[in-house]
Amino acid sequence: MKEQYEVKRLDRPVDWTVDVPGSKSMTNRALLMAALSDGEVKLEGVLFSDDSRHFLESLVSLGFMVDINESEKAVTVLGCGGNIPKKQAVINVGGAGTAARFLTAMLGFSDGEYTIEASEQMKKRPMQELFSLLTRVGAKITYLETEGHLPVKICGRRNPKAGADQSKADGTPLQLSLDISKSTQFLSALLLISPMIPQGLDIHITSEKTDGSYIRITRKMLADAGVEVKYGGKNYRIDPKAVYQKKHYQIEPDVSAACYFYAAAAITGGRALVKHVHKDNSQGDMKFLDVLAQMGCTVTEKADGIEVTGPAEDTLKGIEIDMNDFSDQALTLAAMAPFCKSDVHITHIGHIRGQECDRLHAMSEELTKRGITCTEEPDAITIKPGIPSAGIVSTYEDHRVAMSFALLGLKVDGIVIDNPSCCRKTFENYFDLLDQLSGKDR
Repeated sequence: MKEQYEVKRLDRPVDWTVDVPGSKSMTNRALLMAALSDGEVKLEGVLFSDDSRHFLESLVSLGFMVDINESEKAVTVLGCGGNIPKKQAVINVGGAGTAARFLTAMLGFSDGEYTIEASEQMKKRPMQELFSLLTRVGAKITYLETEGHLPVKICGRRNPKAGADQSKADGTPLQLSLDISKSTQFLSALLLISPMIPQGLDIHITSEKTDGSYIRITRKMLADAGVEVKYGGKNYRIDPKAVYQKKHYQIEPDVSAACYFYAAAAITGGRALVKHVHKDNSQGDMKFLDVLAQMGCTVTEKADGIEVTGPAEDTLKGIEIDMNDFSDQALTLAAMAPFCKSDVHITHIGHIRGQECDRLHAMSEELTKRGITCTEEPDAITIKPGIPSAGIVSTYEDHRVAMSFALLGLKVDGIVIDNPSCCRKTFENYFDLLDQLSGKDR
């Protein structure tokens, strides 16, 4: 892919019918669950992207038998009943937060010794809370660069070298406490590896944030596989001898990816139908459809997907909205904001400063560079209407910055996305699809 991508301004409202890739969140959860199952598990509708490939390559490095069919979007994993085939290995999770958190938890509860490597971007992201918990239960963590961050060497708690107390292995549930204010993936990781903890699991959440849309995805997928998560207040419990019983997973389409096309319909007064998205999809970003409806769009469920129709040009309403529970779409809304009739105020999103980049500052910085007035706060942003000026959008190696801010270029000339290839993380053909939909010559 070229180092820069100039978005083609559209001279008419969009009229798009789109297929998007499978959900990254569900793909990587299903891969871990398959690896911890007993026997063969088939996944269909799999997302193939940088993140999922790092996850797959890590499973192969750990000795799991994995059959990959990209053309059919299918993966078959031979699970080993909660054991890891290789007792020593080096894995590289790249920039994948799910792979980093989920596989670290799995290795921490194993009987092997492993090295976990990561991209420069992932080395900066929060891991300390998970490392601290694993150390408390008896895993041994050796930091190879910066304390509290990847890369690390990890000796699992069941390895005699770690020196963990195994006396309660078949007794009372394992009691854990965890802060999830920086990432709910820490909690999802522990819930997902519950088949490795035969005595059961009690987790007490110490942070103000105790739940979230991605945790609910985890709980639903576990329930579908026969593992019940009991949740109340600040506590999560999984009873002893949890076993995954599901042998087939159908991955939902990625609603996060769908939202860029819905947003295009909203700002152009056009129509976008994303196939196979339905209102019973479990992903948290489904809430973005409610936001679009509040802003004046029409949201319609059809037999083959959900369709969004934008309001007449220049009538999209501004909004004040708490996006804590579906914050991946904060960037999408920020890119729509200049084309609204009134201010957009997005709140409770301070945690996105610790994602692939400081996303809150990135949206403020890039909109300001394009002449849009923004007020950045520690946990919120206010964006005023305006006409963005032409120029290069920096993407900070963040796929969501690249995909969201391409929306500006559908309405104004001269918007250039720097480093568009960062979209390989979750949606590697995003800009090819945008070319196809907009009729741009390649």
